[in-house]
Amino acid sequence: MLDVSLLGTGGMMPLPHRWLTALMLRYNGKSILIDCGEGTQVALREKGWSPKPIDIICFTHYHADHISGLPGMLLTMGNAERRDPLLLIGPKGLVRAVNALRVIAPELPFQVECREISESEEEIPFDGFCLKAFKVNHSVLCYGYSMTVERGGRFDKDRALAQQIPMKLWNRLQKGETLEEDGKVYTPDMVLGAPRKGLKVTYCTDTRPTDSILTNAAGSDLLILEGMYGEPDKLVKAKENRHMTMYEAARIARAAQVPKLWLTHYSPSLIRPEEYLSQVQKIFPGTVAARDGQSVELNFSED
Repeated sequence: MLDVSLLGTGGMMPLPHRWLTALMLRYNGKSILIDCGEGTQVALREKGWSPKPIDIICFTHYHADHISGLPGMLLTMGNAERRDPLLLIGPKGLVRAVNALRVIAPELPFQVECREISESEEEIPFDGFCLKAFKVNHSVLCYGYSMTVERGGRFDKDRALAQQIPMKLWNRLQKGETLEEDGKVYTPDMVLGAPRKGLKVTYCTDTRPTDSILTNAAGSDLLILEGMYGEPDKLVKAKENRHMTMYEAARIARAAQVPKLWLTHYSPSLIRPEEYLSQVQKIFPGTVAARDGQSVELNFSED
């Protein structure tokens, strides 16, 4: 099961009942935060979650509405007596941006590790899941992210018996280990069927439509894209500032053939994004005008 919660849906500045951009993903005991705008801590508390167990924070870019909540988040983690290292991931300039913000959070009881993305696309594997960053088209260097949860094939008892594989090795082989027993090597593919469909979430804000979004959105169970503007007359402004309208996001979702699209990162002028939803759904019926705290539990399909 993959928990997904859109903690903040605002762009540029926070509003009453709308915090700035942040997405939380939780899987198998790991917590991944993407962006950390102002109000992220409050949004976490409203959700009933603690910042202490966050393992990874990814940044799309370093505009203030995506990173201004970081110093306070670090201080809260430290006050909660966190000791485990925290991994930060982001475009080039991450170390400089973090060091500047840490002027007001200089002493922490845990290590902060920074990994800067250097390629137009970069995969970062972890135990049981993979994060992929892909470059998009904003006024500054900016990336979208996909999180893919891997799922192995089913254990095939008959194959294991036919190959006379010791039963005591079955469980470890099923978990993906390669083992040696009495001079013979046993590999997971000897007892597992073909890999099954896993889970995938793709998140992208602050960009014009690009092929990289479409390519990486393919196969996603949930696509989260900015819908900065819903007003039809704001297309020119969206192009000037390198943002997307709701309608452009819906066209990407339709082309990527995803089942569900959440819109986020609304302009402060867009007080009631749901007013434009009926028109957007004519392009892509699976569109949701997400609100702060929008959450879902994604589960593996039965097969």
